[in-house]
Amino acid sequence: MTRRSFLVAAPLAVAGCTTSSETASIAPAQTIPALYATLYAPITDEPFPVPAPDLSKIDPRYYRQEVTFASREIPGTLIVDTQARFLYLLRGEGRALRYGVGVGKEGLAFEGDAVVQYKREWPRWTPTQAMIAREPERYGPLADGMEPGPKNPLGARALYLFRGGEDTLYRIHGTNEDWSIGQSVSSGCIRMLNHDVIDLHLRVRNGTKVVVVQGGMALS
Repeated sequence: MTRRSFLVAAPLAVAGCTTSSETASIAPAQTIPALYATLYAPITDEPFPVPAPDLSKIDPRYYRQEVTFASREIPGTLIVDTQARFLYLLRGEGRALRYGVGVGKEGLAFEGDAVVQYKREWPRWTPTQAMIAREPERYGPLADGMEPGPKNPLGARALYLFRGGEDTLYRIHGTNEDWSIGQSVSSGCIRMLNHDVIDLHLRVRNGTKVVVVQGGMALS
């Protein structure tokens, strides 16, 4: 079984989305279950290497897992609960695949329904004009975009959300900042571990409905 097929079979950002320079306190040492050590092992068959995240920095509830989840939405829908820091992919029959996310300030600027207009593998990132005007020395040189790669703020994958045919500038994307999963950070949209956003990218089609909830919701 290839690494990519394992990710699919295992049980279970605005244009200005960027990373944060914050650091987080290191969680107490914990034993990582073998399943997750394998699920989040280094990926070597990508254009750029994807190292294993430091799972000791992440609360285990934010590891990818299948959970009970009641919803009136159809299977295949994505639901983002920004308050709880979870993204759900509905699987039907009261079940969902749940991913942990980190939420940046841009991630708190959108609520309601959207669709995944398109997806990108190892996307380019371009700062907004507002970012360039605010910090021209930092972002001016990147006005034409930042090449894909390990240092790119959008990580290994990005899902671009539209509403009514217009770009919301809201992205679901990868990150190398393992510690930020489950956290509120100073910048960015909805960030996922690169392993998780690669998995989500494989499961989600263009046109998928996305529901973003900002005020919290009753979760089972």
